[in-house]
Amino acid sequence: MKSWKLLAASALGVALMAGNASASTLDTIKERGKLLCGSNGKTAGFSAPDANGKMAGFDVDFCRAISAAVFNDPDKVEYVPLTSKQRLTALQSGEIDVLSRTTTMTMSRDAGMGLSFAATTIYDGQGFMVAKKLGVTSAKELDGAAVCTRTGTNTELNMADFFNKNKMDYKPVVFEDRSEERAAFFSGRCDVMTADLTGLAGVRANAPGNPDDYAILPEVISKEPLSIAVRSDDAEWFSLVRWVTYALINAEEMGITAANVEKMKMSQDPAIQRLLGVNGNLGEKIGLSNDWAVRAIGAVGNYSEIFERNIGTNSPLKIERGINALWSDGGILYAAPVR
Repeated sequence: MKSWKLLAASALGVALMAGNASASTLDTIKERGKLLCGSNGKTAGFSAPDANGKMAGFDVDFCRAISAAVFNDPDKVEYVPLTSKQRLTALQSGEIDVLSRTTTMTMSRDAGMGLSFAATTIYDGQGFMVAKKLGVTSAKELDGAAVCTRTGTNTELNMADFFNKNKMDYKPVVFEDRSEERAAFFSGRCDVMTADLTGLAGVRANAPGNPDDYAILPEVISKEPLSIAVRSDDAEWFSLVRWVTYALINAEEMGITAANVEKMKMSQDPAIQRLLGVNGNLGEKIGLSNDWAVRAIGAVGNYSEIFERNIGTNSPLKIERGINALWSDGGILYAAPVR
């Protein structure tokens, strides 16, 4: 009898474990009532408090779009501030549901770490910024420079590759936190700061004094596809995050905006009808209602609206679309079709 009870208890334990393991990320988020979004929280234009203390920025808007698609409310998001060193571990451990934090997709991160990159949101590259008073016009003139950067990033590795390849000496000045790095650069503790070009634009825009006193050098030394990441243990959640992102890109291509998305449901274009859920049941394939894209677009706008509002030429960062223009406009931004 005793052995039977032990066997029954063991079987119950296995069943409970299996039940917990099978709970989907989407179910967990719905039960919790909010999305946990890994962010930076200190990067102007990408993730930082606005004048009212509300999180805003390019990366933030993608989490808001996911929240809108799931809850029909873009504000059911808790933003978890993470350093570069913390971000991947936080996602692996389940501290967050999605990482939208200027993170480069690389092979080592995408294979073997239990992570998957759902979609690239911006194509970037690493560069260097200096004070104009130094008279430096090229990264090839940085021999012997003290260089500010952050630990736990591709930036640190790319910097080493660049200086070694060009047979130049340098002194790395490494920080875990962007605010500490900024303070060191602007105080003159280092001669140059290296980061993704979008990040440098944000730092420059918020320089103490005059941003025009600083120059971003012309060399781009790496490819940095900044992408949204999820854990690789839930294919449905991966698909949901990917297709919400793709919906925003496709919306720009189709001329759908936050202002006209409801009107565009009257379009006779079959592609628009599928995207907006007028025809078909594609929302069901990612666990959502068929108006999932309407919700997301209505909340944050299309990709162009997100880009221009946060980091575009009319924002303090003044970043050109460049290669992040749509493929049909000479860029490389391309989303798979919703069909």
